[in-house]
Amino acid sequence: MSVVRDIALSWRAPGAVMRRHLAGGVREDRALITLMAACLLLFVAQWPGLARAAFENPEVPLDARLAGALMAMLFVAPPVFYALAALSHLIARAMFARRAGAPGGFGAARMALFWALLAVTPGALLQGLVAGFVGPGPVATGTGLVVLAAFLAIWGACLRVAELEPPAATP
Repeated sequence: MSVVRDIALSWRAPGAVMRRHLAGGVREDRALITLMAACLLLFVAQWPGLARAAFENPEVPLDARLAGALMAMLFVAPPVFYALAALSHLIARAMFARRAGAPGGFGAARMALFWALLAVTPGALLQGLVAGFVGPGPVATGTGLVVLAAFLAIWGACLRVAELEPPAATP
């Protein structure tokens, strides 16, 4: 299935999408490209808000704001997300230690987080447009909270599949 279709399906049935991604085995190259695509799209989602901020406060030009956001999203965020995925796996392992045969691993937890980040990018792009056109306020805050709730729901469903369900056998 295409990535765009998987992203759309993740908003309705994230567990099914995660099962399909994990059925082919956990591969670090897939996890890394998923994370980098998510970080790139999250960087693009910040552009309208950064442009508005540069217009309202020209002391810091747009190119400086974009450079800082690029540095943060493509170089600082990935190690933070790797650490967050490892922490989520350790917490899930501690919570489900009594469940015999819980198959989850660090790679599956990474894929769950990275896929949830990529799946929520359409909402982040919408939130970025709202921040750019409307500016700070209750509408932008509300949109951000909806996107955060969607991310947590998708990540939770993906992490549950990654930690508790054995991967399907591949032919």
